[in-house]
Amino acid sequence: MNPKLVGALRRAAIYFVVGYGGLAVINNSGLAADRMWLAYTPLFIGVYVFARWADARIAASGQTKEE
Repeated sequence: MNPKLVGALRRAAIYFVVGYGGLAVINNSGLAADRMWLAYTPLFIGVYVFARWADARIAASGQTKEE
């Protein structure tokens, strides 16, 4: 399988799992609907950064096993 495709799918899966968990926490936090963006903005930035970091770690781990 194409390594770029694998990386993109892996990042999407990480983003989905972590983002969905964050959304569930925020939606059940009791914040007023007009203030949710204050929690959503840092959540999605953090999820993006975490997904990139985790993907890089997983990819590096996979490359050392192949060698």
